[in-house]
Amino acid sequence: MRLASYNAHGRTSFGVVEGDGVIDLRLRGTRHTSVLDVIKAGALGEVATLTKGARADFKLSDIALLPPVLSPEKILCIGINYNRESEYKDMDLTQKYCSMFFRTPGSLVGHNQPMLLPPESEQLDYEGEIAIVIGKEGRRIPKENALSYITGMTLCNEGCLRDWMRHGKFNVTQGKNFDASGALGPYLVTSDEADPAANMHLTTRVNGELRQDTTTSLMMLSFADLIAYVSRFTTLKPGDVISTGTPVGTGMGFDPPKWLKAGDVVEINVPQLGTLRNEIKAEKV
Repeated sequence: MRLASYNAHGRTSFGVVEGDGVIDLRLRGTRHTSVLDVIKAGALGEVATLTKGARADFKLSDIALLPPVLSPEKILCIGINYNRESEYKDMDLTQKYCSMFFRTPGSLVGHNQPMLLPPESEQLDYEGEIAIVIGKEGRRIPKENALSYITGMTLCNEGCLRDWMRHGKFNVTQGKNFDASGALGPYLVTSDEADPAANMHLTTRVNGELRQDTTTSLMMLSFADLIAYVSRFTTLKPGDVISTGTPVGTGMGFDPPKWLKAGDVVEINVPQLGTLRNEIKAEKV
């Protein structure tokens, strides 16, 4: 099942994507108010029953997709989870534990929505990633049970301003949280349709040029490793998002770097999860 959040005819709603349309759950009389509410209630089965055999209420072309889960409690991002030594030649990437940082919901837009290049920097970069979404509360989750906590997955363009990531010696928060500098979507694909244990093929293209090409088998820390680690220091809640790291091939790795410019189009694809597409636009101030 593919769950989406979107704006349709001036109102925010949510529903189940079928083919090139969406079945609007608000119009179907659901007791839930959002994708996040469905996850918290453990109501995926109820939603599947409610929408079985139903006709689409809107065409996808007639709605504006938002990040699939709106206002999660936490958006956690993992740094350096693939071998990227060629891009970080001046740094020792050896680490016992994963690097992490938070993102704000306002730093991420939905599929086909513009990612903004702010006037404060010319170093906007892309990072194609798979994001896992937590389905039930857990603390100190054993690795062997960790995948059962994933309700579904989506794609993330973990866009960042590289120069602002270096304003502080030991943090990257500023460069990772410019408004609308990244994206999440297009949908939340539930774990019964996309198996988190499967080896997934991730690609990122900029203006059609293949830039990133990897599989999840090459991750240093698996989804299960990440959930087990993160849940040692914080309680994971339904709807929490963990973006699991980007492979080599970002714009910073080229000589000279290939920063994103207004008019560029970034497309991130995993066959099981679809394609997240965003055009870059200069922010108007």
